[in-house]
Amino acid sequence: MALEVISIVGPHGSGKTEVAKVLARFDVPCVRMGDVVWEEVRRRGQEITEANVAKVASELREQEGLGAIAKRCIPLIKAQGKNKRAVVVDGIRGVAEVNEFRRTFGDNFHLLAVQAGEPIRYSRIASRGRADDADTQGRFREKDRREFGWGLDEALALADFTIVNEGTLEELHRKAVEFYERVVGEKV
Repeated sequence: MALEVISIVGPHGSGKTEVAKVLARFDVPCVRMGDVVWEEVRRRGQEITEANVAKVASELREQEGLGAIAKRCIPLIKAQGKNKRAVVVDGIRGVAEVNEFRRTFGDNFHLLAVQAGEPIRYSRIASRGRADDADTQGRFREKDRREFGWGLDEALALADFTIVNEGTLEELHRKAVEFYERVVGEKV
């Protein structure tokens, strides 16, 4: 049984993590790319804030290349994928990361784009209160610019599948299940 690697790309607040939660119900472990950055922030003795996470993520990409975070995730994906049908990777931010995963996992790599308009995404970000979230609309837009500068728009264009997440949570969950069934080839 080959491991299917389902990677999710989308701007912050689009619903990537929510899709990963749905897939977790099917015994699909999740590697959150942001956790790799958070780990590096902590290793440096810094607090998890939007500014610190942004700075470290940018530094990693500058020092190790735009695929740096993906490279750090590959061993985690392999370890968590042992004896599993699939692993989900939450948080692709650029085309270099897509290329790293495609190079490693070949035809077993699937890229899912999750999209939502800016007003909806900002509303979600403003209400969730995660430590690395932008706390103003200006910082929200700054984070968008930074992530699109890493190649997010190019990665979105490479997606094998797209979910538009501008409806209800139930609609998103239904779309995520349909996607999973299609990629993994089993009804749930």
